[in-house]
Amino acid sequence: MIAAAEERTKEYLPRLISLLNEDGAYKSTDVTLKPAVENGAVDKYVGKVRDRYDDGKIVVLITTDRLSAFDRALTCIPFKGAVLNGTSCWWFEKTAHIVNNHVIKNEKLSKLCPNVTLGKKCVPFPIEFVMRGYMTGSSGTAIWTHYNKGVRKYCGHDLPEGLIKNVKLPTGNLLTPTTKSDEHDELISAEELVGQGMMTQEDWDFCAEKAHALFAFGQEEALKKGFILVDTKYEFGKDAVTGEILLIDEIHTPDSSRYWIADTYEEAMSETGSKVPGNIDKEFVRLWYKERCDPYKDEVMPTPPNELLGELARRYLMLYELITGETYVFPEGAMNGMGTDATNQLIQKILEEENLA
Repeated sequence: MIAAAEERTKEYLPRLISLLNEDGAYKSTDVTLKPAVENGAVDKYVGKVRDRYDDGKIVVLITTDRLSAFDRALTCIPFKGAVLNGTSCWWFEKTAHIVNNHVIKNEKLSKLCPNVTLGKKCVPFPIEFVMRGYMTGSSGTAIWTHYNKGVRKYCGHDLPEGLIKNVKLPTGNLLTPTTKSDEHDELISAEELVGQGMMTQEDWDFCAEKAHALFAFGQEEALKKGFILVDTKYEFGKDAVTGEILLIDEIHTPDSSRYWIADTYEEAMSETGSKVPGNIDKEFVRLWYKERCDPYKDEVMPTPPNELLGELARRYLMLYELITGETYVFPEGAMNGMGTDATNQLIQKILEEENLA
């Protein structure tokens, strides 16, 4: 299944690489929405990957093609935003039986603006709920990064001696929260974040239970498609109207999650962790940067070859097709089919039609 998908999606590479040469990516947005409340204002927030517009009633989330790692924007990947947004929407629908989410479904918007999701206005918790199933990672907050330095108390969890890189955690899946920041996310334990008043114990218990359930379900579904869901992060917030805790932001995208190709894992581990399992996420691009610079300190970053970035775009597309079971339909034009002006007009029209504006 994976091998066939790899061969099929390799046909996408010439198109993807040509768009990199033409700078064909959806980098930023400038959507002018009308405030939904009298005398209100539309709040725009530019995140690492998503641009968020809050008109006072709903939230418009636009997933750009920006690639983020090491607490900074690295480059842009054609169609990345549309593919990640579509992957996330698929998972939101499939996990609604576990926890309600913020998505306001609109088929017309999904078809014509594949980068855009409408969401209920929520007050987010200042925490990323990071679930981990394996001893791996290369970022500053990764469990392997800390374990390899001798840390044995990680986000409140006691870790045994003798673990090697990429091994399945003998303790089972762990919830390892971090604080949310535009600059540096910080590790924190459940006891600390409740003690500091970042969440109540009741809210933490609810979100922790749902994070474990979502991750277990995601691992099960991913394995059916030939993948290991290694780790991921969730975000939760309270509905601004009802107070209900909802799953927000994104879910199980290759930007927020680590995926390995399942049938490569045993061979990789037979070499005592010296070989990395086949992966489908941006980790191989992270490693490319780490081998050539200090991505946390160097102001000027090396420029990766187009072939590397085109391969990442292909992997995102392959994951989308295998997870959802749908062949990706490329929108017309380099900018995912729509420029900013057209996107702006369509979003506003749909909001008015749905009585959301």
